[in-house]
Amino acid sequence: MKLSFLKMNGAGNDFVVIDNRDLQHHLSQTQIEDLCDRHRGIGADGLLAVEPAENGADYKFRYYNADGGEAEMCGNGARCFGAYTMKLADKKEVQFETIAGTLGALAMGSDVQIAMSTPFDLHRDTGIKIDGLSSSVSSINTGVPHTVAFTESLSSLDVKALGAVIRYHDFFSPAGTNANFAQVLSSQHLAIRTYERGVEGETLACGTGMVACALLHHLNTGAPSPIKIDVAGGDTLEIGFTPLADDQFTDVTLTGPADFVFEGTIQI
Repeated sequence: MKLSFLKMNGAGNDFVVIDNRDLQHHLSQTQIEDLCDRHRGIGADGLLAVEPAENGADYKFRYYNADGGEAEMCGNGARCFGAYTMKLADKKEVQFETIAGTLGALAMGSDVQIAMSTPFDLHRDTGIKIDGLSSSVSSINTGVPHTVAFTESLSSLDVKALGAVIRYHDFFSPAGTNANFAQVLSSQHLAIRTYERGVEGETLACGTGMVACALLHHLNTGAPSPIKIDVAGGDTLEIGFTPLADDQFTDVTLTGPADFVFEGTIQI
């Protein structure tokens, strides 16, 4: 059959987007993997499906990584999902249900701001030692599990090799984790590179990873909100938050671009 789709990207993190509000599409893991294949399909880091809400929000957000497996959330994908559904609804603000909780998207000029779910499962030092990495590894769940290691220089890191070791480390078994490497540029400005679980390689940006890096940078240094983050794709995004007692956070936001690239149909 033919499948209609949009191609979108958030800071270089790219997605196939389908409108499945009528629930007529039942894509298999293999079909999703084929659609995301950059040589034989459309090519993407993941697939977003718009479905009808079940608990009072405007829409339901379904996200699948490039390997076809469903994930709880995706920050850059959420901005793209928000931009698309705001267009569908002709509104400047929408709410949508995810496995990680109900999120809000708000149009901010040419950018989209996502109100993120409450972070949890913080480990400021996991105690993990990785060959080739001198810094400690911290972890936090910002909708999906993330680790963060701060480094003096990003350019020389083998992100794919180091990221894979962390992603499959027994500490994070069985679900695994995403792996971020961050460099402090100034008190409220970081640069990061990310290895994404499900893509199994480095991506140009990762929204939930940016949030993880910003929050752990605050815990390490006391840097105030907002914190700007440069990603491998060349964009700079902004993380907002309100710190609470006991290393907790509320009002976590992610603001950045969500761009329409093209639309089309594909035989599946």
